Amino acid sequence: MTQNFSDFHAALAALDDQPINPSRQYTLSEVVDRSRRGLLKGGLGLAGMAFLGGGLAACSAVSARSKLLGFESVPVQLDPAFDSVQVPPGYRAQVFFSWGDPVEEDAPQWQPDASDDWRAQLLQAGDNHDGMHFFPFPDAPTEHGLLAINHEYVNPPLHPQGMSEKDGRRPLAEVRKEQAAHGVSIIEVRKDAAGQWQRVHPSRYNRRISALTPMAVSGPLAGHELLKTAADPNGACILGTLNNCSSGVTPWGTYLTCEENWHHYFLNRDTEDLAARTAHARYGVSGGKRSKLYGWESADERFDATPDPGLPHGGYVNEPNRFGWVVEIDPFDPQSQPVKRTAFGRYCRECSVLSLGDDGRMAFYSGDDTRGEYIYKFVPNGRYVPGANQHNRQLLDEGTLYVARFDADGSGRWLALLHGQNGLTAENGFPSQAEVLINARAAADRLGATPMDRPEWLAVHPRSREVYVTLTNNDQRGDKVPLDKVNPRPNNLHGHILRWNEEGGDPTATRFEWEVFLLAGESEGARDAHGKSVPAHLTGTIKGDRFSSPDGLAFDGEGRLWIQTDFGDSEPAMQAMGTNQLLCADPITREVRRFLVGPRGCEITGITWTPGYRAMWINVQHPELSFPASDGHSRPRSSTVLITRNDGGVIGT
Repeated sequence: MTQNFSDFHAALAALDDQPINPSRQYTLSEVVDRSRRGLLKGGLGLAGMAFLGGGLAACSAVSARSKLLGFESVPVQLDPAFDSVQVPPGYRAQVFFSWGDPVEEDAPQWQPDASDDWRAQLLQAGDNHDGMHFFPFPDAPTEHGLLAINHEYVNPPLHPQGMSEKDGRRPLAEVRKEQAAHGVSIIEVRKDAAGQWQRVHPSRYNRRISALTPMAVSGPLAGHELLKTAADPNGACILGTLNNCSSGVTPWGTYLTCEENWHHYFLNRDTEDLAARTAHARYGVSGGKRSKLYGWESADERFDATPDPGLPHGGYVNEPNRFGWVVEIDPFDPQSQPVKRTAFGRYCRECSVLSLGDDGRMAFYSGDDTRGEYIYKFVPNGRYVPGANQHNRQLLDEGTLYVARFDADGSGRWLALLHGQNGLTAENGFPSQAEVLINARAAADRLGATPMDRPEWLAVHPRSREVYVTLTNNDQRGDKVPLDKVNPRPNNLHGHILRWNEEGGDPTATRFEWEVFLLAGESEGARDAHGKSVPAHLTGTIKGDRFSSPDGLAFDGEGRLWIQTDFGDSEPAMQAMGTNQLLCADPITREVRRFLVGPRGCEITGITWTPGYRAMWINVQHPELSFPASDGHSRPRSSTVLITRNDGGVIGT
């Protein structure tokens, strides 16, 4: 197996980025024509632009220096041995919570040689910290709360000598430890008497959720034949959650963790069955002799999705169908069981970001993070009612899943993925709404959704409800994601950010108007190391500090847009970008400033604040050298980092 740290992440990135979408896409002229006909038929025409008011058009005309951004920009970090976190003058960054730190009461202290076994890992912080959220206690919201933190996947340093196998089989003890290091950590945090944030341990709230945690199933797929396996003949209890990347929250205070690249964990050796089974093939489940990522199927039979007619329900052929969902977790009830909410649909989900209307209507936005995939939103049928939690939780089981179509004239439509409509019928492979949801990608293909350049995190402006999405990059355009107005660069190495306004500011609207907020990349007129002009496709439109590959995205309460990056900082084309970064943008002036740079080899991801925005947490995922010890020889550990202002003020001002 690949043990070199940088090689492991390069191989993983190559897997994650493989386009799977086989659908026929449209040329730009066809998109324009479809757009024109749709507008005429729908009666929107030019008058439809009026609902924007001073929105998108007004933003593009403003060039004044931002009043929102009050910090001094941090320079790029070009040192190949940089192994720390740098923030602006007047700020402090401190490591707060690292892989292996004790979580549950009986958790042992982490062993620097990684000799902890899987039982210890079940009680300790998992690996590769990602999306997260701060849940305040009502009696002291700015001083006391719970942090829910995703653990996306695992790195070779999880084991003393890296990942091993013998005669093509993984050791069960290693596999169990890797499964234990996935999932979510929930930890209690509070300010001490000196005003410093501390982890509370032990705490009755502290909890680890992993790939071994039993989970309930709700919504249209609960008990469905497509979720039944030899170990779960009722299709009612799923063991674990995988590849928890970004996240979301509900208005009633629960956490939504999202399962992204789960398909790498499974294997279907039956070539004909794999090709014919949409729920496997359309998502990239592995074929051949070994799964693409960890080879768990050699030690744990449920990850071998090859159909077995000798076992009930074909053995574990349906096990991949049990992943790719939104998982709801109640952080304040450590005895509660996580619930997989199947009405949201199944794909490689990057996040589930809430937009809440004044009347209680909701939308949850998600990206499907693969080249050529789509942007979705789920709209519950009912309305949020403050204080009516039993009613509210049922809202996540009934609603409409939509997929986005971006038209070349700047308009867009949300297309409903509903059985019986738009060709989603039994004759076309969708005999019920359950099949529509479990094969959401194929359903979106059928509707003619717009393929995108790796849609990742989304963020909703706290006042205007304007929606932003990061399109991280796509340097292999091919024919899966056609060049068009919404994916405008032929070799999109650096990525871009889109934004749109829903018609009338209504989260549940089915029409919207969109624009490109910025193209990431080099500054205009930049030159490479050899003094040559940077090619046009590598030049961005950023007003301020350059960056590449926007990934994490979030708004604070004052409307600052925080942008986190994820690029391979050892790649030749990224040399000028330094290490990965946290930046901040003013949505009105579009000015961008670099707030933080991380250690070599890491991704900067996950972001959350206390109410009042005087404490911020971000995650440093898969640092390559020896962070957080930064001593040149310690085992690197993914970590949550706390950021505060020295004067106790609001972050970013």
